[in-house]
Amino acid sequence: MKQKGKGARVRVLVVDVGGNNIKLLATGRVAPLKLASGPRLTARRMAAAVKKAVAGWRYDVVSIGYPGPVLDERPVEEPNNLGRGWVRFDYRRAFGRPVRMINDAAMQALGSYAGGRMLFLGLGTGLGAALVLDGLVQPLEIAHLPYRSGKTYEEFLGKEAQDRMGKKRWRRIVHEIVPRLQAAFQVDEVVIGGGNAKQLRGLPPGARLGDNRYAFMGGYRLWDDRGSGSRRRAARRGGKGTSTRHLRG
Repeated sequence: MKQKGKGARVRVLVVDVGGNNIKLLATGRVAPLKLASGPRLTARRMAAAVKKAVAGWRYDVVSIGYPGPVLDERPVEEPNNLGRGWVRFDYRRAFGRPVRMINDAAMQALGSYAGGRMLFLGLGTGLGAALVLDGLVQPLEIAHLPYRSGKTYEEFLGKEAQDRMGKKRWRRIVHEIVPRLQAAFQVDEVVIGGGNAKQLRGLPPGARLGDNRYAFMGGYRLWDDRGSGSRRRAARRGGKGTSTRHLRG
């Protein structure tokens, strides 16, 4: 991790923004803190709530996992399940610290990655996805692609789908879709994370269960100096909605 000075580690505050909750953790702390989210949450309200909640914490930089497309470490679209004002907001000024932002699914994929070719699927309020190919992390916008009967992947895998069809049928759909995505993206494994992953009973072949704690690890890794030049070059090459990171080691 980046050094402030000889023997000193940068202390990172990780802010994982979701449709139902904002989850917070910082370097040196063990237990994450959870705040309420929802459709009335604007960027300004998020920053104010987070600063108030962590007023006693010590941190030097901030990582934000954002539930939408990110380019050059800034959101490029307003989120589907939150309030407005996220695209033009000045995050560095609000927190008074350097800020790095990445798509929330990509942040969890970054923390989940253990090598090879990996597809991450985040089963939460909506559907998040990211692909990691030999260390290169690429967010995917597959949630709103059509899957079947005129409905999208998110309409089969998101929280509303689970509520509509019931957990038993929802689990069958997960077991149907995951192997198809694994074959389509030609990955070694699929990591299934997000708040609703815990509702599964068994996993499809080639899949392993993620953990929301991996999002915090991904947030810490955003400030790892190893490969930082490659990360910046990859991000500049990426198109709309891209926040690409490269891992080494």
